[in-house]
Amino acid sequence: MQLGMIGLGRMGANIVRRLMRNGHSCVVYDRNPEPGRQLAADGATAVADLAGMVAALQAPRRIWLMLPAGPVTEATLGELAALLSPGDVLIDGGNAFWKDDIRRAGELKAKGIHYLDVGTSGGVWGLERGYCLMIGGPKEVVDAMDPIFAALAPGMGDIPRTPGRTGDPRVEQGYLHAGPSGAGHFVKMIHNGIEYGMMQAIAEGFDILRHADSPELPAEHRMTLDVAEIAEVWRRGSVITSWLLDLTSSALASDGELAGYSGFVSDSGEGRWTVQAAVEEAVPAEVLTAALYARFRSRQEHTFAEKVLSAMRMGFGGHVEPPVAKSAPEATGTRDVEIKGPISKGPAA
Repeated sequence: MQLGMIGLGRMGANIVRRLMRNGHSCVVYDRNPEPGRQLAADGATAVADLAGMVAALQAPRRIWLMLPAGPVTEATLGELAALLSPGDVLIDGGNAFWKDDIRRAGELKAKGIHYLDVGTSGGVWGLERGYCLMIGGPKEVVDAMDPIFAALAPGMGDIPRTPGRTGDPRVEQGYLHAGPSGAGHFVKMIHNGIEYGMMQAIAEGFDILRHADSPELPAEHRMTLDVAEIAEVWRRGSVITSWLLDLTSSALASDGELAGYSGFVSDSGEGRWTVQAAVEEAVPAEVLTAALYARFRSRQEHTFAEKVLSAMRMGFGGHVEPPVAKSAPEATGTRDVEIKGPISKGPAA
């Protein structure tokens, strides 16, 4: 199947590579021409602008956007809507706000253009591990795109089937038609909100372990613990085994103090939107809300827990936080901690 990809950053370019590995053809565009040239060397067709992409694709055209949520995506969708024909398909695989998806789907439907919102999880490791996909939009359009989604998804791998489970077999392969327009990004939004809470719990736990020798404690209660070794043993058979723990262990093995991380932790829109959805639904979400606010606080003062969060974000998504400030007491250099990659063969995060 042929697909156009707009946005060739960390995830967009690797989505193209994974599709081409599986026999699909891709037309690519980015305002920076260099990643397009690199992909063209691997067999993609690089174009210079959106009009060139539309001209290079066969009808019905399928175009996937992997751009930052907000004005850039809105402007690109608007320009494409004027160039496309009825029956063409636009897919937003970025982290868009789900209510925007509902509006866009209605606007494009009036022009005869189909719209899918695809929550895409997998980070910088998706090329090898595959991408967990949460898809919103009309069933018939989703079904027609199945070869693309199947190629991107991780497959069952060595994860055992859930005993007694019945349902859509595609879910076991790592992709889900979540529901109507907006459902894909809604499910991904909650996924990322949960991710905040899980990461915060891991980070705070390691902060407590690291300070078990605190002078605030009576001398007989102090313990000097090797947090890197603790992370490694927890990876093996413990209840909290996870890819996030794998990444934490890898970062601590490289630098037990995480001196190359500032502890300044950004938040993406999904964490805020998750809390907003909880408020609108009158659903208590104490842990997810606290995790979001902890990220706000990290920009004023930095703890070891925030450095662990930064290390996890760098590990799964390549998210680069601001460099360590030279005036900070623990600042010993720039971010140079090696993240060796995922060890777990579990599902993409």
